[in-house]
Amino acid sequence: MIGNTIIRLHNVDIYQQNHLVLSDVNLHIDKGEFVFLIGQTGSGKSSLMKVIYGEIGVGSGEGHAGGFDLKKLSEKDIPYLRRKLGIVFQDFQLLTDRTVEDNLQFVMKATGWKDNKLINERIRDVLEKVGLRSKVKKMPHELSGGEQQRVVVARALLNDPEIILADEPTGHLDPETSEEVMLLLKEISRSGTAVLMATHNYHLIRTFPSRIIKCENGRVIEDVTMV
Repeated sequence: MIGNTIIRLHNVDIYQQNHLVLSDVNLHIDKGEFVFLIGQTGSGKSSLMKVIYGEIGVGSGEGHAGGFDLKKLSEKDIPYLRRKLGIVFQDFQLLTDRTVEDNLQFVMKATGWKDNKLINERIRDVLEKVGLRSKVKKMPHELSGGEQQRVVVARALLNDPEIILADEPTGHLDPETSEEVMLLLKEISRSGTAVLMATHNYHLIRTFPSRIIKCENGRVIEDVTMV
């Protein structure tokens, strides 16, 4: 890895079940960068994310993420790679039968945290960051959509990741709440954690101008300019 580069793909072909989705992919993302990932449905955005978090292997070319060589990534390396990457999905994926605190605790125990005092401190710390310290004992159904997505962002921050991969994080939110989540993600990137956000929301892209990567016609185009 070079200097502050957290994600680097060089001449990578991306396949989904033997079908070539994206060819000759070159991209880099540096520490603290905020990057939009755009492209039509089916253009390969999710496949690109899956390569970065180790769900799809790298067959050709070179790929590095969070200090891991994606080409040499073994099954047992994947949980360690994912600790370096926070993942935020559109559909929250919170455990509906557990409180906010228990949702976060579940992830921490699954990623190797053992000391209960440190677990509790870290939970309060990430909830503070997303403005939900007072909601620690709430169940997901007691929260608004925007609050639930903030919990998901808090969950993504638990292991102090180098980058957050956010796949349509505002997809189910109203415009005002989308902007609140956007402000939160921008703030996180300013604190040094890079953010790669896949989105169809061009209003957000215009409101919060940042670097843009586009998937189009089986290619990845870096540094697109919005018109």
